[in-house]
Amino acid sequence: MPRCLYDGLRGWTQSGELAAGARLPSSRVLAAELGIGRNTALAALDHLSAEGFVVARAGAGVYVAETGFARPAAPGTAMGSRSLGLSERGRSLLALSNPPAPGHGAFVPGVPALDAFPWAAWQRLLRRHRNRQRGRWLDYGAEGGHPALKSAIADYVNITRNVRCRADRILITHGAQHAFDLIARMLADPGDVAWVEEPGYAGARVAFAAAGLSLAPVPVDAEGLDPAAGIAAWGVPKLIHLTPSNQFPMGATLSMNRRLTLIDQARRHGGWIIEDDYDSEFRYASAPLSSMQGLTTAADDEAPVLYVGTFSKTLYPGLRLGYVVLPPGLMSPMRQANVRQFREGDYVVQAALAAFMHGGGYAKHVARMRRLYARRQQCLRDVLGTDVDLIGGEAGLHVVMRLASRERETVLVAAAAEQAIALAPLSAYVADDNGEPGLVLGYANASEAEIDRAGGWLRRALAG
Repeated sequence: MPRCLYDGLRGWTQSGELAAGARLPSSRVLAAELGIGRNTALAALDHLSAEGFVVARAGAGVYVAETGFARPAAPGTAMGSRSLGLSERGRSLLALSNPPAPGHGAFVPGVPALDAFPWAAWQRLLRRHRNRQRGRWLDYGAEGGHPALKSAIADYVNITRNVRCRADRILITHGAQHAFDLIARMLADPGDVAWVEEPGYAGARVAFAAAGLSLAPVPVDAEGLDPAAGIAAWGVPKLIHLTPSNQFPMGATLSMNRRLTLIDQARRHGGWIIEDDYDSEFRYASAPLSSMQGLTTAADDEAPVLYVGTFSKTLYPGLRLGYVVLPPGLMSPMRQANVRQFREGDYVVQAALAAFMHGGGYAKHVARMRRLYARRQQCLRDVLGTDVDLIGGEAGLHVVMRLASRERETVLVAAAAEQAIALAPLSAYVADDNGEPGLVLGYANASEAEIDRAGGWLRRALAG
């Protein structure tokens, strides 16, 4: 009850319903009117007095203090209609930040099969390492990540991606988005040009915009990002964000000629390539492709390719763990800046993940998910039929459906929302209104029954 009295009096004071200088009832009157003890009323008034909301005057009573709170302006007045005070950069970031889809399932792209994650085994690993945690793991970390996890990642990417690295060249991050933000702030200045794929991943655009960079959308075709078109439209960039193994969202593989051209261009002009290898573990007709970073020679330790990986697609997004493979010369400054600006993550979780990888559990899980996602993609293709125009699907967790018009895209997205089906419009991944209309259909985190239901609705909607 003292809290209710305190909240009520404070709220009326802040809203202006109790004007400055107004005399409050005495503690005895308040107690009698509200049916509470006098000590309870006194405690509420003392609390308000200590915070400066009321003033007790000896022999005269308790009065509302002059706090400076103003009554809120009515809707439509100058005060009520003014902006929320967002900066120009804040408004730009908001424009690039699409609201998250309600829930997951069909057809939210980029979410792995949360229902198939080995939760029991993972919880055992967490408990084991939590019980064994060392005192220094509770302190601020400054090692660039748990040494065992960096070692496990180095072994994994060397074997599966032909990435040239050692454990001491890996910086653990809070996911890929953290890596993009750190790279943009450390390697580019406000106003520098950053090439992004068009259509492409919005997260990279947000990170670059937050760092004050000038976004330069470069078109993507069947061979991936077109460097000639980028040079013609925007000139030489400082940063280039690429998804070369499985272009997001269109699914193209960056051709060897363009890979070598981009590496040579970055080397000659002092630029950097951010190789975003977000989900290419899931390649269905062949082994995962080698990295761009691995194309540089063993003697080229300062090659201009920064390899970024994440566990959000292979394990689960809430893990918030990723990594970046850096040239030796960048490792120390990037680690130092990361410690100051972002702090390092939970070393207990990192130790558990290292054990999961070293023990073979991670590779087994990825292989099992690869088979599961192939089945779920085939289920989606079967239910949609052969009349739809689907592209991509050789790798990753989604396919793209082409549509005839932007109007058709808008109508389908709105109609699906009424059925609790999340359709991601392809137009959301372009910087302007000239992009190709379509739908980005995720299938990884949906059961075959869910895919059948949502896919059946989509097939009927397309036919209608």
